[in-house]
Order: sequence, then C-alpha cells, then structure tokens
Amino acid sequence: MRKQYLETGKITGTHGLKGEVRVQPWADSPEFLAEFDELYLDKGARKIEITSARVHKQMLIMKIRGVDSIDDADRLRDKVLYMNRDDVELDEDTYFVQDLIGLTVLDDDTGERLGVLSDVSETGANDVYHVKGDDGKETLIPAIPDVVKSVSLDEGTMRIFKMKGLFDE
Repeated sequence: MRKQYLETGKITGTHGLKGEVRVQPWADSPEFLAEFDELYLDKGARKIEITSARVHKQMLIMKIRGVDSIDDADRLRDKVLYMNRDDVELDEDTYFVQDLIGLTVLDDDTGERLGVLSDVSETGANDVYHVKGDDGKETLIPAIPDVVKSVSLDEGTMRIFKMKGLFDE
C-alpha cells in the first residue's frame, strides 16, 4: 500500500530572527519543494502553511505561518516535512522514489525474479536502480527506457530487459 504522506525534506536549522527555517530538500530539486503552500509534520498528522519559500545554496528558506521567532523555529529543528501525494500530479512514467522501493524486479522476457528494488541513486544523466537479489548481491541497473520496460505499482513489480553483463549468468 502506498503512503499518502511522503517524506520530502528536513528542517535543519533556523534562518534569521523572524522564524524562518532552513530545509534540506529530499526532492529532485529544491525548486519543486518551494512550490508547496502546505506541508505536513508528524508523518502527515499536522498540516502547516508555508507563507514563503526561496532557494538558497541548494537549501530552502521557509516561513511557516505561526512560527514568528527564532525560538519557535528552533523547536522545529530536525523535524521531517511531508507532502500529500494528492498535491502533486506526476507525468506519465514518473514515480515517487518511495513507491519504487520494494518493487519486485522481474526479467521482462522470462518472468524470472531478479530481486527487489532497494534504493535509487541520482547520477545526473539518469537514475540508477539498486536491485538486491535473493542471495544478497546488489546489482545496479540504469533507469532508462531500454532497460526498464514497465512498472506496475498495483502489482508491485518492475519488468526489465536483462542486459548482458548486468546480472551473473
């Protein structure tokens, strides 16, 4: 089952004296996170209103309604921010990383189970999927259309073209 509220960043400290917080974004870009008017704390249990957000050195500086002093802001240090998945419309064939983790990876030709997607790394050109085999061995596969043939979040599977050399034969 997919989580309704997804981790999207962490408040790392204060900024200035008027209650702004510094946020380390856990998104493809800090600009993405700066677009939100509402985020959540406590795994989605508490909604907060973002009155302003700007990017500063790959971090975000955010002002949260009701947080008006450095002391108020400091109480939020190390809190994880969450977004509601319903607040984002993803392009086709685009997924939240948190939804991909745990998918069963199958050979598209044979249906053979190759392992479980355990992590995603960003490399710049394309993401790299970490597939952990049942034997504990990790294999890295490029997240490109030539390799990733289909993803079914409902079935919990990712089907890939098993390129020669990626997996031990």
